[in-house]
Amino acid sequence: MNILHIDSSILGEASASRDLTRQVVTHLSRRHPSAAVQYRDLAADPLPHLSAASLAGADAAEAARNEQVLKEFLAADVVVIGAPLYNFSVPSQLKAWIDRISIKGRTFRYTEKGPQGLALGKRVVIVTARGGVYEVGAGTEFAESYLKFLFNFLGIRDVDFVRAEGLNVSGEHRTRAMGEARARIGQLPPPVADLAA
Repeated sequence: MNILHIDSSILGEASASRDLTRQVVTHLSRRHPSAAVQYRDLAADPLPHLSAASLAGADAAEAARNEQVLKEFLAADVVVIGAPLYNFSVPSQLKAWIDRISIKGRTFRYTEKGPQGLALGKRVVIVTARGGVYEVGAGTEFAESYLKFLFNFLGIRDVDFVRAEGLNVSGEHRTRAMGEARARIGQLPPPVADLAA
């Protein structure tokens, strides 16, 4: 099994999402000791924002890096993503990565019946960390609903969320939220491939 581990928090070791993505990867690796883990830190090694030059492949070095990012995603069986909430949405660093994996003809295509996802057979586990509390699907929640739509659009239906929210409400609330998120990690369902074995 190939695991792609993505972090996007700018907070380094103070990051709740980084702490929890490490735990998700550890949990998966214990279940699959032979799993190979590819790590990408989008804050320490950010991708540039998409530009006309990027789309045209005008810079050979950038085009090669974009292809490498896409290949990492395509090779992964499981993608673990740290997605903290910044100003009601995902970090711009994560959005730049999303722009490199959402490629017509590679991860989706348009057909007479509408768009069709091509990134089939993958599982995505998204760790969301946020200072407040947001009801999923409500008019004030944009990050989780966006990410679920995105990966469904790419053909991925196996999307799980680990939430740590209300982290800035109080120290007690933060401790409780992190404990609940860790418990959720232990309860993550196995990949479909495991169930079929």
